[in-house]
Amino acid sequence: MTQRMGRVICDITISADGYSAGLNQTEDRPFGDDGGDGWGNKLHEWLVETPEENRAETDQMTAARAFIMGRNMFGPVRGEWDRAWNGWWGDDPPFHAPVFVLTHHAREPQPMEGGTTYYFVTDGIESALTQARVAAGDGDVAVQGGATTVNQYLAAGLIDELRLHIAPLTLGAGTRLFEGVPPLKLEQVKARAARLVTHVTYLVRA
Repeated sequence: MTQRMGRVICDITISADGYSAGLNQTEDRPFGDDGGDGWGNKLHEWLVETPEENRAETDQMTAARAFIMGRNMFGPVRGEWDRAWNGWWGDDPPFHAPVFVLTHHAREPQPMEGGTTYYFVTDGIESALTQARVAAGDGDVAVQGGATTVNQYLAAGLIDELRLHIAPLTLGAGTRLFEGVPPLKLEQVKARAARLVTHVTYLVRA
């Protein structure tokens, strides 16, 4: 009997004009010119200020059995791994599952507290997805971001469900979702407006 595979899903917060981060990203301002403090406090205000109102969506975001992210989301270190860096989330990251980090520079797996282990994948997005599927079993795989990584998976036709969390602000420039992605057929299956965000879920149709 063939084992059922879970879905490939993506949750990403964007501005009303489609940006997940602003220009001029640095280690001190990882979200760049984001209309706030550079740490996404305005984009992600809904997560911090109104957690109970958005509990269903935040629970969904951490329900996957394996995660994929780009190196830019993992941290500010570029090129060779010339210093210790284990992500922005401290010793006990919120994933509690394997996380596959896309990079051009090899590194040994990094186990963390709480069941998270970072694996560093140097041979592309499809390899990362194959490894994540094995790790997830019949559970879902979540492509975490940032937008550049999500765009690669969308362009390759590898995402089944896209969950957008749209913040009520515009950035005007930065890292934009759907940049370089060919036209997609999206089927809206859910939408909910909250005080600081609108949640919209699409199935991505071939």
